[in-house]
Amino acid sequence: MPLRRITVQAPEHPTDTQGPATAALQQRFVAIRAENGVPESFPPEVVAEAEHAATSPTLPDRDETDVPYLTIDPAGSMDLDQAMHLERDGDGFRVRYAIADVPAFVAAGGAVDTEARRRGQTVYAPDERTPLHPPVLSESAASLLPDQVRPAFVWDLRLDAVGECTALEVRRALVRSTDRLDYAGVQAALDDGSADERLQLLKEVGLLRIELERKRGGASLPMPEQEVSEDEQGHFRLGFRPPLAVEDWNAQISLMTGMAGAELMLGAKVGILRTMPAPDERAVRRFRHAARALGVEWREGTAYGEFLRTLDRDNPKHLALIHEATALFRGAGYTPFDGQAPAETEHAAVAAAYAHVTAPLRRLVDRFGLVVCEAVSQGRDVPGWVRDALPGLPEVMAASDKVAAGVERACADAVEAAVLADRVGQEFRAMVVDERDDGHVQIQIDEPAVLGRASGSAELGTWVTVRLVEATVATGVTRFEVVAPA
Repeated sequence: MPLRRITVQAPEHPTDTQGPATAALQQRFVAIRAENGVPESFPPEVVAEAEHAATSPTLPDRDETDVPYLTIDPAGSMDLDQAMHLERDGDGFRVRYAIADVPAFVAAGGAVDTEARRRGQTVYAPDERTPLHPPVLSESAASLLPDQVRPAFVWDLRLDAVGECTALEVRRALVRSTDRLDYAGVQAALDDGSADERLQLLKEVGLLRIELERKRGGASLPMPEQEVSEDEQGHFRLGFRPPLAVEDWNAQISLMTGMAGAELMLGAKVGILRTMPAPDERAVRRFRHAARALGVEWREGTAYGEFLRTLDRDNPKHLALIHEATALFRGAGYTPFDGQAPAETEHAAVAAAYAHVTAPLRRLVDRFGLVVCEAVSQGRDVPGWVRDALPGLPEVMAASDKVAAGVERACADAVEAAVLADRVGQEFRAMVVDERDDGHVQIQIDEPAVLGRASGSAELGTWVTVRLVEATVATGVTRFEVVAPA
């Protein structure tokens, strides 16, 4: 289920002393990690093995360091999983997508591998991240940092004029990224016309892939991201950060690669898919009812994925529907197979078979998927250590997903409590975005941008006035009550 992403922006001119609100919030983040069993540090033997591996990886023979790859990530990121190069190829395109070669540094059955299987994935909180691998690997030796020669799994994808993948090879090669870019900078360059051909082609290919996604019935949920900023006095403000178009185009490259990976796995009858069932009829009926109640037109015969594309995050009624639509994106899991393709192969939101293969620095399952795909593409047997691991990966990933989701939800609650801590008793204008069966409604505060629960009843999609009853940072509890229609 989609979660509330929240990021903290530090003040431009921080003071030397920490205010009580900041201290309380940071203490809460620490407590949340402890409550959810997030590891604090790597054992000494894991660090020692990682440090040795950083200096002696298993390198490929092929050299593609003459290709000017680029990376696009949030500003300040160090764990760079992906680098890309795009060029025209006749009437179509050639996309080379280099993914960090984690297996070059992580020995199967070793200390780093064992610890990674215990962690499952990198866990993110507003103040820090808890990495899957020791930073000497994830933020240095294995990361596709600029001007550094790195081993990578190179996905060489040939696309036709409409963006369909017509040919594919996966190979290990040495690569070098020449440009470390961030989303805001890329978007600005594309908007003002200063972007180079690689970025212009990213936009062109991204738009083509979005159209293909639309045609096959894929769906994405445009959940807004909450962003909290702290001023010099230690006060917090919440707002919504609209996603940039380049983020969608960049995501399409990853989705295309995951679909190609699933195709390779299914053809060889070995691998692990990311699957999600289609929403049941009851959930779709409820969502249609919500659209009618809000007066938002949903034409007969239009699939829910296509309908979601019409929703505008700046429209309060559409925002209410976006929150309602989370019920359509449930039940995702991992499906391993070896020797026979599984009965269920599709990820309903992608509207195709799909595999996680593009984030091995941050997600355990990708490492195994990458090795499967490279072996299949190169006509070799899938290594035994990968086949042996496949059946156990769903349990590992489900446990780590639960931890990551728990941390994310609790941190969002804590931030909202911090923003509102000195406003108990005040009234706010809010939109009802969900109706519940426990005497509460889910609300979206107009200002600040808080999503919470309020005791009382009100109709979905209506504006109401709510009063803040409690906002406790130490527990992350925020409570409202419905006072009257707005």
